[in-house]
Amino acid sequence: MKFFRKKNSRWSVAIVALLLLTCMYLLISFLSTSHSISVTNYYEYDKAIPLNDTLAPLQDTSDFYLYHLQYTSVHNKIVTGLLSIPKIGKAPYPVIILMHGLGDHKAVDYVAYGNSLFTKNGYAVLRLDMNDHGERKGDFYDFDLTGPHKYWTREIIAQTVFDLRRAVDFIETQNNLDAYRIGYYGISLGGITGTIFCGLEDRVKVPIVALAGGQLNLLYGKGGLSREAKEFTSIIEPLNFVKQIAPRPFLMLNAKNDEVVPPMMSKLLFKGARQPKEIIWYNAKHRDAPLDSIYGDGLNWFNEYL
Repeated sequence: MKFFRKKNSRWSVAIVALLLLTCMYLLISFLSTSHSISVTNYYEYDKAIPLNDTLAPLQDTSDFYLYHLQYTSVHNKIVTGLLSIPKIGKAPYPVIILMHGLGDHKAVDYVAYGNSLFTKNGYAVLRLDMNDHGERKGDFYDFDLTGPHKYWTREIIAQTVFDLRRAVDFIETQNNLDAYRIGYYGISLGGITGTIFCGLEDRVKVPIVALAGGQLNLLYGKGGLSREAKEFTSIIEPLNFVKQIAPRPFLMLNAKNDEVVPPMMSKLLFKGARQPKEIIWYNAKHRDAPLDSIYGDGLNWFNEYL
Protein backbone atom coordinates (compact mmCIF):
# COMPACT_ATOMS: atom_id res chain seq x y z
CA MET A 1 0.00 0.00 0.00
CA LYS A 2 2.86 2.38 0.73
CA PHE A 3 4.09 1.88 -2.81
CA PHE A 4 0.73 2.91 -4.28
CA ARG A 5 0.54 5.98 -2.07
CA LYS A 6 3.93 7.16 -3.32
CA LYS A 7 2.98 6.56 -6.91
CA ASN A 8 -0.31 8.45 -6.53
CA SER A 9 1.55 11.28 -4.81
CA ARG A 10 4.01 11.54 -7.70
CA TRP A 11 1.18 11.57 -10.21
CA SER A 12 -0.58 14.31 -8.23
CA VAL A 13 2.55 16.47 -8.20
CA ALA A 14 3.03 15.93 -11.93
CA ILE A 15 -0.58 16.85 -12.70
CA VAL A 16 -0.41 20.00 -10.55
CA ALA A 17 2.88 21.01 -12.20
CA LEU A 18 1.37 20.44 -15.64
CA LEU A 19 -1.66 22.53 -14.77
CA LEU A 20 0.55 25.34 -13.45
CA LEU A 21 2.68 25.30 -16.60
CA THR A 22 -0.47 25.37 -18.76
CA CYS A 23 -1.86 28.32 -16.81
CA MET A 24 1.42 30.19 -17.08
CA TYR A 25 1.58 29.54 -20.82
CA LEU A 26 -1.99 30.74 -21.32
CA LEU A 27 -1.35 33.84 -19.19
CA ILE A 28 1.82 34.72 -21.09
CA SER A 29 0.06 34.13 -24.40
CA PHE A 30 -2.83 36.33 -23.32
CA LEU A 31 -0.58 39.12 -22.15
CA SER A 32 1.55 38.96 -25.29
CA THR A 33 -1.50 38.97 -27.54
CA SER A 34 -3.22 41.79 -25.69
CA HIS A 35 -0.02 43.87 -25.82
CA SER A 36 0.35 43.23 -29.55
CA ILE A 37 -3.28 44.12 -30.17
CA SER A 38 -3.12 47.27 -28.05
CA VAL A 39 -0.11 48.82 -29.79
CA THR A 40 -1.59 48.07 -33.20
CA ASN A 41 -5.10 49.23 -32.36
CA TYR A 42 -3.77 52.47 -30.93
CA TYR A 43 -3.25 53.76 -34.48
CA GLU A 44 -6.69 52.98 -35.83
CA TYR A 45 -8.63 56.06 -36.95
CA ASP A 46 -11.78 57.18 -38.77
CA LYS A 47 -10.96 57.45 -42.46
CA ALA A 48 -14.35 59.05 -43.04
CA ILE A 49 -13.24 62.29 -41.34
CA PRO A 50 -12.66 64.86 -44.14
CA LEU A 51 -9.07 65.72 -45.04
CA ASN A 52 -10.01 69.33 -45.86
CA ASP A 53 -6.87 69.39 -47.98
CA THR A 54 -5.53 72.32 -49.97
CA LEU A 55 -2.89 72.10 -52.68
CA ALA A 56 -1.36 75.36 -53.88
CA PRO A 57 1.31 75.82 -56.60
CA LEU A 58 4.61 77.17 -55.28
CA GLN A 59 7.29 76.81 -57.93
CA ASP A 60 7.98 75.58 -61.46
CA THR A 61 11.53 74.19 -61.44
CA SER A 62 13.52 72.60 -64.25
CA ASP A 63 12.75 69.08 -62.98
CA PHE A 64 9.42 69.25 -61.12
CA TYR A 65 6.34 71.23 -60.22
CA LEU A 66 6.25 72.11 -56.52
CA TYR A 67 3.03 72.45 -54.50
CA HIS A 68 2.32 73.35 -50.88
CA LEU A 69 0.02 70.86 -49.17
CA GLN A 70 -2.11 71.17 -46.07
CA TYR A 71 -4.62 68.70 -44.64
CA THR A 72 -6.34 67.71 -41.42
CA SER A 73 -5.07 64.68 -39.54
CA VAL A 74 -6.25 62.71 -36.51
CA HIS A 75 -6.81 64.77 -33.32
CA ASN A 76 -7.67 67.71 -35.62
CA LYS A 77 -3.98 68.40 -36.28
CA ILE A 78 -3.10 70.45 -39.35
CA VAL A 79 -0.31 68.83 -41.39
CA THR A 80 1.92 70.82 -43.74
CA GLY A 81 3.90 69.39 -46.62
CA LEU A 82 5.41 69.78 -50.08
CA LEU A 83 4.41 67.74 -53.12
CA SER A 84 6.76 67.51 -56.11
CA ILE A 85 5.43 66.27 -59.45
CA PRO A 86 8.21 65.25 -61.89
CA LYS A 87 8.39 66.63 -65.42
CA ILE A 88 9.50 63.32 -66.87
CA GLY A 89 7.44 60.16 -67.07
CA LYS A 90 3.70 59.88 -67.25
CA ALA A 91 0.88 60.17 -64.71
CA PRO A 92 -0.12 58.49 -62.50
CA TYR A 93 3.35 58.73 -60.93
CA PRO A 94 4.75 56.38 -58.31
CA VAL A 95 5.14 58.45 -55.14
CA ILE A 96 7.75 58.44 -52.38
CA ILE A 97 6.93 59.80 -48.93
CA LEU A 98 10.18 61.39 -47.75
CA MET A 99 10.63 62.27 -44.06
CA HIS A 100 13.22 64.31 -42.16
CA GLY A 101 14.83 63.73 -38.75
CA LEU A 102 14.48 65.26 -35.31
CA GLY A 103 14.53 69.05 -35.14
CA ASP A 104 14.48 69.53 -38.92
CA HIS A 105 11.72 70.15 -41.47
CA LYS A 106 10.39 69.10 -44.86
CA ALA A 107 12.72 71.40 -46.86
CA VAL A 108 15.98 70.83 -44.95
CA ASP A 109 18.99 70.40 -47.25
CA TYR A 110 19.43 66.62 -46.96
CA VAL A 111 15.72 66.06 -47.67
CA ALA A 112 15.81 68.51 -50.59
CA TYR A 113 18.69 66.42 -51.98
CA GLY A 114 16.55 63.30 -51.95
CA ASN A 115 13.60 65.15 -53.46
CA SER A 116 15.78 66.31 -56.36
CA LEU A 117 17.19 62.83 -57.03
CA PHE A 118 13.85 61.05 -56.90
CA THR A 119 11.98 63.55 -59.10
CA LYS A 120 14.75 63.43 -61.71
CA ASN A 121 14.09 59.70 -61.89
CA GLY A 122 10.34 60.03 -62.43
CA TYR A 123 9.01 59.75 -58.87
CA ALA A 124 6.57 62.16 -57.27
CA VAL A 125 7.75 63.09 -53.77
CA LEU A 126 5.65 64.01 -50.74
CA ARG A 127 7.57 65.67 -47.89
CA LEU A 128 5.82 66.39 -44.59
CA ASP A 129 6.66 68.32 -41.44
CA MET A 130 6.64 66.01 -38.45
CA ASN A 131 4.39 66.92 -35.56
CA ASP A 132 5.81 70.02 -33.80
CA HIS A 133 8.34 70.60 -36.60
CA GLY A 134 8.66 73.05 -39.49
CA GLU A 135 5.51 75.08 -40.08
CA ARG A 136 3.88 73.13 -37.25
CA LYS A 137 6.51 74.03 -34.68
CA GLY A 138 5.45 75.44 -31.33
CA ASP A 139 7.42 75.27 -28.10
CA PHE A 140 10.22 72.71 -28.46
CA TYR A 141 11.50 70.79 -25.43
CA ASP A 142 14.18 68.20 -24.74
CA PHE A 143 13.47 65.05 -26.74
CA ASP A 144 13.71 62.53 -23.89
CA LEU A 145 11.45 59.54 -23.29
CA THR A 146 12.37 59.31 -19.60
CA GLY A 147 12.51 63.03 -18.73
CA PRO A 148 9.94 65.67 -17.74
CA HIS A 149 8.76 66.04 -21.36
CA LYS A 150 8.37 62.33 -22.09
CA TYR A 151 4.69 62.56 -23.09
CA TRP A 152 5.43 65.44 -25.46
CA THR A 153 8.33 63.41 -26.88
CA ARG A 154 6.23 60.31 -27.42
CA GLU A 155 3.49 62.39 -29.05
CA ILE A 156 5.86 63.67 -31.74
CA ILE A 157 6.27 60.12 -33.03
CA ALA A 158 2.74 58.84 -32.40
CA GLN A 159 0.99 61.82 -33.98
CA THR A 160 3.31 61.70 -37.00
CA VAL A 161 2.32 58.07 -37.57
CA PHE A 162 -1.31 59.20 -37.78
CA ASP A 163 -0.29 62.06 -40.08
CA LEU A 164 1.47 59.64 -42.41
CA ARG A 165 -1.56 57.35 -42.58
CA ARG A 166 -3.68 60.34 -43.56
CA ALA A 167 -1.05 61.23 -46.17
CA VAL A 168 -1.81 57.91 -47.86
CA ASP A 169 -5.50 58.83 -47.75
CA PHE A 170 -4.58 62.06 -49.55
CA ILE A 171 -2.53 60.22 -52.19
CA GLU A 172 -5.55 58.04 -52.96
CA THR A 173 -7.55 61.17 -53.89
CA GLN A 174 -5.03 62.36 -56.49
CA ASN A 175 -5.48 61.16 -60.06
CA ASN A 176 -1.87 61.98 -61.00
CA LEU A 177 -0.44 59.85 -58.16
CA ASP A 178 -0.34 56.04 -58.25
CA ALA A 179 -1.78 54.87 -54.93
CA TYR A 180 -0.70 51.31 -55.76
CA ARG A 181 2.96 52.33 -55.98
CA ILE A 182 3.80 54.16 -52.77
CA GLY A 183 7.30 54.06 -51.31
CA TYR A 184 8.61 55.39 -48.02
CA TYR A 185 12.04 56.86 -47.24
CA GLY A 186 12.67 58.11 -43.69
CA ILE A 187 15.88 59.38 -42.15
CA SER A 188 16.82 59.10 -38.44
CA LEU A 189 13.64 59.86 -36.47
CA GLY A 190 11.85 59.73 -39.82
CA GLY A 191 13.13 56.17 -40.15
CA ILE A 192 12.09 55.18 -36.64
CA THR A 193 8.63 56.68 -37.15
CA GLY A 194 8.45 55.19 -40.62
CA THR A 195 9.07 51.67 -39.35
CA ILE A 196 5.96 51.97 -37.19
CA PHE A 197 3.97 53.56 -40.01
CA CYS A 198 4.99 50.99 -42.63
CA GLY A 199 4.31 48.13 -40.22
CA LEU A 200 0.76 49.40 -39.83
CA GLU A 201 0.14 50.62 -43.36
CA ASP A 202 0.26 47.95 -46.06
CA ARG A 203 -0.70 50.53 -48.68
CA VAL A 204 3.02 51.44 -48.60
CA LYS A 205 4.64 48.92 -50.93
CA VAL A 206 8.37 49.62 -50.45
CA PRO A 207 9.72 50.88 -47.10
CA ILE A 208 13.27 52.24 -46.65
CA VAL A 209 14.64 53.56 -43.35
CA ALA A 210 18.02 55.26 -42.99
CA LEU A 211 20.06 55.80 -39.79
CA ALA A 212 17.32 54.25 -37.67
CA GLY A 213 17.08 51.47 -35.10
CA GLY A 214 14.93 49.73 -32.51
CA GLN A 215 14.75 49.23 -28.73
CA LEU A 216 14.36 52.95 -28.04
CA ASN A 217 14.67 52.57 -24.29
CA LEU A 218 18.39 51.81 -24.81
CA LEU A 219 18.89 55.49 -25.63
CA TYR A 220 18.20 56.51 -22.05
CA GLY A 221 20.62 54.59 -19.85
CA LYS A 222 19.49 52.82 -16.70
CA GLY A 223 16.23 54.75 -16.56
CA GLY A 224 15.22 53.26 -19.88
CA LEU A 225 15.61 49.66 -18.73
CA SER A 226 12.70 49.63 -16.32
CA ARG A 227 9.45 47.84 -17.10
CA GLU A 228 7.65 51.18 -16.82
CA ALA A 229 9.91 52.71 -19.49
CA LYS A 230 9.40 49.76 -21.83
CA GLU A 231 5.63 49.92 -21.43
CA PHE A 232 5.67 53.68 -21.95
CA THR A 233 7.55 53.35 -25.25
CA SER A 234 5.54 50.33 -26.49
CA ILE A 235 3.33 52.32 -28.90
CA ILE A 236 6.37 53.96 -30.50
CA GLU A 237 8.78 51.01 -30.35
CA PRO A 238 9.74 50.01 -33.92
CA LEU A 239 10.40 46.42 -32.83
CA ASN A 240 6.69 46.04 -32.08
CA PHE A 241 5.82 46.82 -35.72
CA VAL A 242 8.72 45.84 -37.97
CA LYS A 243 7.62 42.19 -38.39
CA GLN A 244 4.39 43.39 -40.00
CA ILE A 245 6.29 44.91 -42.93
CA ALA A 246 6.87 41.48 -44.50
CA PRO A 247 6.36 40.28 -47.19
CA ARG A 248 7.12 43.73 -48.57
CA PRO A 249 10.84 44.34 -49.37
CA PHE A 250 12.45 46.24 -46.47
CA LEU A 251 15.76 48.12 -46.78
CA MET A 252 17.82 49.58 -43.92
CA LEU A 253 20.70 52.01 -44.49
CA ASN A 254 22.99 52.52 -41.49
CA ALA A 255 26.27 54.06 -40.35
CA LYS A 256 28.93 51.84 -38.75
CA ASN A 257 30.06 54.63 -36.40
CA ASP A 258 26.65 56.15 -35.64
CA GLU A 259 26.92 58.18 -32.44
CA VAL A 260 23.20 59.04 -32.28
CA VAL A 261 21.51 55.73 -33.07
CA PRO A 262 23.97 53.04 -31.87
CA PRO A 263 24.63 50.29 -34.46
CA MET A 264 23.39 47.71 -31.94
CA MET A 265 19.91 49.29 -32.17
CA SER A 266 20.01 49.06 -35.96
CA LYS A 267 21.06 45.41 -35.76
CA LEU A 268 18.21 44.66 -33.36
CA LEU A 269 15.70 46.25 -35.74
CA PHE A 270 17.06 44.35 -38.72
CA LYS A 271 16.99 41.10 -36.76
CA GLY A 272 13.37 41.75 -35.81
CA ALA A 273 12.33 42.24 -39.44
CA ARG A 274 11.30 39.31 -41.60
CA GLN A 275 12.41 38.48 -45.12
CA PRO A 276 12.67 39.95 -47.66
CA LYS A 277 15.07 42.44 -46.10
CA GLU A 278 18.52 43.92 -46.62
CA ILE A 279 20.84 46.18 -44.62
CA ILE A 280 23.68 48.31 -46.02
CA TRP A 281 26.39 49.74 -43.78
CA TYR A 282 28.40 52.89 -44.49
CA ASN A 283 31.74 53.77 -42.91
CA ALA A 284 30.36 56.98 -41.43
CA LYS A 285 28.80 58.67 -38.42
CA HIS A 286 25.16 59.70 -38.10
CA ARG A 287 25.61 63.24 -39.37
CA ASP A 288 28.14 62.62 -42.12
CA ALA A 289 26.55 59.67 -43.89
CA PRO A 290 27.20 60.09 -47.65
CA LEU A 291 24.00 61.43 -49.23
CA ASP A 292 24.90 60.24 -52.72
CA SER A 293 25.26 56.69 -51.41
CA ILE A 294 22.31 56.45 -49.05
CA TYR A 295 19.95 58.02 -51.55
CA GLY A 296 21.54 56.21 -54.50
CA ASP A 297 21.09 52.82 -52.82
CA GLY A 298 17.54 53.83 -51.92
CA LEU A 299 16.80 54.79 -55.51
CA ASN A 300 18.09 51.42 -56.73
CA TRP A 301 15.78 49.69 -54.24
CA PHE A 302 12.77 51.69 -55.43
CA ASN A 303 13.66 51.07 -59.07
CA GLU A 304 13.74 47.34 -58.42
CA TYR A 305 10.66 46.94 -56.23
CA LEU A 306 8.40 49.94 -56.74
